[in-house]
Amino acid sequence: MTNTTTSRKPRTVAKTTAAAAPKPAPASAKKSVAKKAAAQPVALPAPPAKVKHKLVRDSFTIPKSEYAVLEALKHRAANLKRPVKKSELLRAGISALNAMSDKAFLTAIGNVPSLKTGRPSKSAD
Repeated sequence: MTNTTTSRKPRTVAKTTAAAAPKPAPASAKKSVAKKAAAQPVALPAPPAKVKHKLVRDSFTIPKSEYAVLEALKHRAANLKRPVKKSELLRAGISALNAMSDKAFLTAIGNVPSLKTGRPSKSAD
C-alpha cells in the first residue's frame, strides 16, 4: 500500500511590503493632476461588442392599408440599398416615437384610429 500523504513543500504566500506599495504623491503633484483631469473630457468605456437582448414575441392586428405601408417602406429601404425586416421598421418607428416631444407624440397617436382588440373575423375580403 502506498502512503497517501506526500512530501510537498508548503505554499508560500507573497508578502506585500511597504516598498511594493505605491507611495502617496506630494500635494503639489495632486493639484496638477486634478487640473489636467478637469481640462480633458472623460472618455466613456467602449460599449460591449455584442449585447444579447432578451426578445419578446407578440402578435397584433393591423389594417391592410397600414400593412401595405409597411411593405412600401420595406421596398423603399431596399431601393436605398438598406433592406430591412418588418420588425426593424416597427422598432425604428418606436424609436422615432420615443424621440418625439409630448405634443408631437400625442398628435401622432391621435392620427391613428383605435381598433377592436382580438383576431379579425374570418370573412371574405
